[in-house]
This record gives sequence, C-alpha cells and structure tokens, in this order.
Amino acid sequence: MSVPTGSPSDVATQQNAFSAAEDARSGLKRDIGPVGLLFAGVGSIIGSGWLFGAFKATHGAGPAAIFAWLIGAVMILLIGLVFSELGSMFPVSGGVVRFPHYSHGSFASYTMGWVTWLAAAVVAPIEVEGALTYATSYAHWITNADGTLTWPKGYLIAAAGMLLFSFINMIGIGFFARLNNVIVWWKLAIILITVFALLFTTFHASNFTSHGFAPSGLKGMFHTIVVAGIVFSFLGFRQGVELGGETSNPRRNIPLAVVGSIVICAVIYILLQVAYIAALPGKELANGWASVGLNIPQAAGPLAWVASLIGLGWLSKVLLADAVISPADTGFIYMTVTTRLSYAMARNGNAPKVFAKTSNRGVPWASVLLAFVVGLIIFLPFPSWNKLVGFVTNSTVLSFGSGSVVLMSMRHQFPDQERPFRLPGGHIIPFLAFFSANQMIYWAGWDTNWRLFVAVLLGLVILGVQMLIHPGGMPNLQWRNGWWILVWFAGLAIISWQGIYSSDDLAHGQQNNIPFGWDFLVNIVFSLAIYALAIHCRLGPQEARTQVEETPVDDPGGVIPGTP
Repeated sequence: MSVPTGSPSDVATQQNAFSAAEDARSGLKRDIGPVGLLFAGVGSIIGSGWLFGAFKATHGAGPAAIFAWLIGAVMILLIGLVFSELGSMFPVSGGVVRFPHYSHGSFASYTMGWVTWLAAAVVAPIEVEGALTYATSYAHWITNADGTLTWPKGYLIAAAGMLLFSFINMIGIGFFARLNNVIVWWKLAIILITVFALLFTTFHASNFTSHGFAPSGLKGMFHTIVVAGIVFSFLGFRQGVELGGETSNPRRNIPLAVVGSIVICAVIYILLQVAYIAALPGKELANGWASVGLNIPQAAGPLAWVASLIGLGWLSKVLLADAVISPADTGFIYMTVTTRLSYAMARNGNAPKVFAKTSNRGVPWASVLLAFVVGLIIFLPFPSWNKLVGFVTNSTVLSFGSGSVVLMSMRHQFPDQERPFRLPGGHIIPFLAFFSANQMIYWAGWDTNWRLFVAVLLGLVILGVQMLIHPGGMPNLQWRNGWWILVWFAGLAIISWQGIYSSDDLAHGQQNNIPFGWDFLVNIVFSLAIYALAIHCRLGPQEARTQVEETPVDDPGGVIPGTP
C-alpha cells in the first residue's frame, strides 16, 4: 500500500491506489453512501442527549444555555474540521485510533486507542439503559426506583438489546446504513415536530429575563457545556471518521458527514433550547432555574413533562415512544463504531490479532463479540449514571484532542499527500481545536476527571502486563515519539485538580487555586507547550510512511473459513 507522492497530476491516481490497497487488506466493504455516512453522524448525535440536554442546561445556566449550545457546537466543529482533513487523507475505519499510529507510532496509538475504545464501548450500554428507563412507563418491572436495571428481568431485556445490536452488525455495513437512514428520518421528524409544537403553542418571552439570563454567570455556563450533556450530544460526529473505510467516496463523504452532522444538529438543538425555555409556565420558575422539574416522574422525561403542562398530551405520548427509539438507534451506531475501534487497534498491533479478522460479509466479528461482552459487564449497577456519562464525554474529547497535533505532524510527514479537504490558515484552526479539547476537559471538573485519568493508568497497566506476558509479541512502542502524551495527561490532571471546577459544588471547590479568567490563560500556555512538543516528537517522514504501508498483523483482513 503506497503513500501518494510526486507531481500533483499523479496524486489522485495514487490516492485511489491507497484506497484500493486498504480495501484489499482490511476486508471491509465500502457500502455506505453520502447520505448513509451523514445520517450515521446525525443518528448518533440525536440520541438520549436531546431528550435531557435542554432541561439540564437550563439548570446550570438558565437561558444562557442557548449560548452554551452555540459555544459547544463551535468547539466541536473546530475538532470536526481537523478530522475532516485527516479522514479524507486516509479513509480508514477506526481513524481516530489509526491516525496517531501513522504520525507518532505505537505507544501514542495504543494510549489514544485505549481511551477512545473505552469511551465508545460504554455508550451503547448507556443508550440501552436510557431507552429502557423510558420504557418503564410501559413496563414498570424493567428498572428500580433509582434507575438501575432490575434483576434478572431488566438485565435480560438489556442483554437482549445488545444481542440485537450484535446481530444487526453481523449482517453487514450495508444493512446497517439502510436501517439507520430510516430511523434517522424518524428522529429528525420527531425533534422538529417537538420544536415547532412548543414554539407555536405557547411562548413566554419573560422566561428569558425574569430570573436572570445567566444566573450562574459565565463560570456556570462554561461548566454546563460539559456536565449538562451538551458536548455529549455532539460526540456522534465521529462516525463520519470511524466509518471512513466503509464509504463509497471518502474524499467527498467524510467532510460532508462530519461538518454536516454538527451544523444540522447544532441548529436543531439551539431551536429546541429556545422552545423549551419559552414553553415553561411561569409558575415553574418560582424558585429559579435550578429547581425546575425536580419532581418529574422517572419515566416521563422533561420534554414529555413540559408537553403535558401546556396541554399537548399527544406530543407527550409521541416523545415517550421516541425516547425508546432515539437512544436505541444511537446505541446501535456506537456498537458498530466500537467494533471498528478494536479492529483498528488490532490493525495497529496494539490488540490481539483476532479482533482484526473479518467475516465474508466484511464484519470484524470478534470485535462485535467483544463489544457485546463488555456491554453486559457495564449493565451491572454503577453508582452514578451521570458520572458515567461525564466519563464518556471527557475520554472522547481527550481522544479527539490528539487530532490537531497529528494533522500538523502529517503536513511535515506527508507534504504531497492528496488532501481533498484542506484546512486554511495554517496552525490557527488546529490549535484552537486542541485548546478547545483541553478547555472542555477542564470545565468538566476534577470529580469527573480523576476517573478518566485512573482509566488511563489502567490502560498503561494492561500494556505493561502484555509486555511481560508476550515480550516478543509486542510491536516497537516508539516511546521517544509518544512520551509527550504522558506529559499532556499529567498536565491536564494537575490543572483540573487545582482549578475552580475541582468540585461539583462550584462555590466550594476543593482547591480553587486557579481563579476564573486566569484559567483560560493557564490552559492557553499549557496547550501551546504541548502542541509544540507533540509536533516536535513526530516520526520522521520515512518512519511515518512505513507506519502507513505496513500492517502489523498477519492477514488482518483475512476471512476465516466457517465464520459468520
């Protein structure tokens, strides 16, 4: 598999050769068209987040939640633009994991791959549990009063959901795309009906100012961007990158899917936030935004509750039905993506070879089985569902953060590589994307972040165990090119620990040693230092070319006779 070099007239031909060689070695099928890839992103974004996001955002920010959605969308869009260029350069499945392998070697790809896979693997079970929570309105025996699954009935229903996702994945990517397209049209219709029904039924303009536009100030608004599920709601844009090795025209479809899904959903989410604020009866705001809806029944949900308050009983029933369909579809998509990440790690040589094996339908079957088993473990009662969502958000943002330094490293390593989508402005957008990722992690607060960094340490322990058990079977970790990641993670941990968001109670932070305002400056300086260090540590051009051309597993795309 050659990396395109030479005159511009030869680049397109060589880029096509890259894709053809990748297809032959991967065993995957390019069966997803432009709408299918775009809808994979849109369908993943519109999951359980839209059902809770508007409600939770106003608790922390009041009407300023409108700007929280806008700022969150812009920050995610910056990251999405970076991955649009990367994805169109190297249209491979599991790109978020494989790109660091190309630019910074095996240790970098293992570390980022571990964080990325762990985050994605948790999402499908979370969405299944979200769907079943709403299904409690029809079957009260599915969940307990605290939202955990009942044993054994609730757990078995959840397991059946994961089994269904696995079965659909085993059929093939083409069937996945067709099924998802249908469901996404439904999801878009329901959310637009909700927005316009709320807007045109009642509009209390005074709600935007009666109890303060930003009752918690800028500090609370920024915190809301992460902890209220705003960032979580946009993370599905990644599907345009993760499924890039399975789309028919990656140079066009990947940027369209990434940027298009973020823009479409940002417009919808902001309209929904406005509609929710304006629809609330004034009496519900008597004690301020933080107290709105505290007594909503578990199975009702905030939007269905508001619809009932303003006399839209039919909309309430529709929302309760969609509250099962939307999260289930997102969980289905994330299970597909999780399998592509473990597949990519195996292609990088950082996971057992079996996870890169594909069936005769082009499905990484062992990765599907792994995602199913992990889902069953995650279904076991966890102490806090919200903490789990926060963990997913931060670990995903952390994995996205590496994209900026990978992109700018590749501009040195592969100057002649065809870039169907190229970001203008040199370092400006990539650095802003890197800073945005670091800032979002900081805004989440130490109570969430310590769990993330413990998970990173667990991944390093697993790597160490692998090296002890199979000292000759591990690839060269290329430590000198990847050690900067540990400095990056350690710095983020220290800044988070010492900052004003070190506790869930913003008024009583555990450390509070970095004042508000100064924390932006600290993060900018830190981000500049790590950004420069990471680009400096990149592989040399020939080493990077070798990373792309070599596949570190035996016959990774091979079909094992007799497999599904």
